[in-house]
Amino acid sequence: MLTVFIATFVLFLLVIGGMSLGYVFKRKSLQGSCGGITSLGMEKVCDCPEPCDARKKREAKEALRRQQLEKHRII
Repeated sequence: MLTVFIATFVLFLLVIGGMSLGYVFKRKSLQGSCGGITSLGMEKVCDCPEPCDARKKREAKEALRRQQLEKHRII
């Protein structure tokens, strides 16, 4: 059991070391996928027709904050 753990740990270290060599020698950082979920035609992760209550609260707070900022800028 311990040998499997050690072998897995060493394998992860080799993979991380290999990925870091690309950064060290080529100065290229790791990049994400091309397009992500938008390439699947989804605008958001859940793809539900209506946002959940937590998101609605977050959007309402953000809208209120924007209104307050705009109010202070106009005066």
